[in-house]
Amino acid sequence: MAYKQPVSALVVIHTPELEILLLERAKHPGYWQSVTGSAEIGEPIAQTARREVLEETGIDASQFELIDWQRSSVWEIFLEWRFRYAPDVTHNTEHVFSLCVPRDTPVTISPCEHHACIWLPWREAAAKCFSWTNRDTILELPGRLAHGTG
Repeated sequence: MAYKQPVSALVVIHTPELEILLLERAKHPGYWQSVTGSAEIGEPIAQTARREVLEETGIDASQFELIDWQRSSVWEIFLEWRFRYAPDVTHNTEHVFSLCVPRDTPVTISPCEHHACIWLPWREAAAKCFSWTNRDTILELPGRLAHGTG
């Protein structure tokens, strides 16, 4: 079994009006999140972000400006998902990105990963996220955009 790497990308996809795209996890109804996924061995994290956006939404991130926030968070991997990682791995390092797209950008979700997708105003999206890192990133987005860094 090939284990997942404990390094991932979180990509908050948003419109210029700060509507946030959220995805509902297929295996956990009610768990809403932005695009997230683990890096492949040797894969640069920005490439991971672009690949995960394409896999999970059908959006080609190379057509838009993917912004690397140059920030990461370390969090404990949920017990139910630890089997995907090497036996001694308990924490993941998540690197943050944002991607601004027009509101009419087509979204095609991967049914094996997600049940549904929804665009929500940023405050509502933050409140709906099950992940604290995702919530905090969305809450920070308006300030970063105001300063030209998000």
